[in-house]
Amino acid sequence: MDVSRRALFAISDLHVGHPANRELVQALRPESPGDWLIVAGDVAERMSDVEWALALLADRFAKVIWAPGNHELWTMPSDPVTSRGEHRYRHLVEVCRSLGVATPEDAYPVWDGPGGPLVIAPLFVLYDYSFRPAGSDTKEEALARAHRAGVVCTDEALLHPDPYASLDDWCAHRVVETERRLAAVDPALPLVLVNHHPLVREPTDVLWYPEFALWCGTVRSADWHRRFNVAAVVYGHLHIRRTVWYDDVPFMEVSVGYPREWTARVGSLGADATRPCRVLPLPEVARAR
Repeated sequence: MDVSRRALFAISDLHVGHPANRELVQALRPESPGDWLIVAGDVAERMSDVEWALALLADRFAKVIWAPGNHELWTMPSDPVTSRGEHRYRHLVEVCRSLGVATPEDAYPVWDGPGGPLVIAPLFVLYDYSFRPAGSDTKEEALARAHRAGVVCTDEALLHPDPYASLDDWCAHRVVETERRLAAVDPALPLVLVNHHPLVREPTDVLWYPEFALWCGTVRSADWHRRFNVAAVVYGHLHIRRTVWYDDVPFMEVSVGYPREWTARVGSLGADATRPCRVLPLPEVARAR
């Protein structure tokens, strides 16, 4: 194998429950036999669809690395798998392991291809309602404002924190565990951080509905790209595909999104609207802030 041709790609928000998105995934193939693929969450809602997509991708790419999105964690009335919260997440981890897909619970893979060596760290951090709209000082005020505006994430009905008392508590646990894992990485090795939700607040500033930022992350991860030796951050969730820089670190939003969203982007981006984004070697991208 010509290792010089290998690349690390990333994609998220595949939403394969939509037939058009399922077709996109069926057509997705590596450019080189040694390519790795990051899947940064929101593969699907039903467990069988998540397993189908990850199995297909794991069969095609040399390595697949998964971080969970909120949609995988939903407990859907139509899904035969009825587990909730932490138990559902652990079931997803076991599904991934059976397919050879790396998860946030496994040893972080080391990319030794072009641009490496780097540690690829899939994270599961969740959110704690701390990305609040201006003028909202508390979680309760912010949620009340969101309800008045009619902007309420479906997570409120389908994403359960069991056995934690709240999503805030689950998020706090995940933050502590994630910081412990990141601190244990050899500081000489650069990191690619992978999380479904953005790790900093700024990407949510362009949302049409600022209230939705409540379901987009936690302020407790805002300095990780400075505290640790981070080469790049990969995320999804917002369905706004772009790369922005904070403190000279590229933050790559790699979503596909729903059919109505990616079909609208095809006019300006062509096939790049739905293809995985190249992470390594780091691409030359205009520094939009």
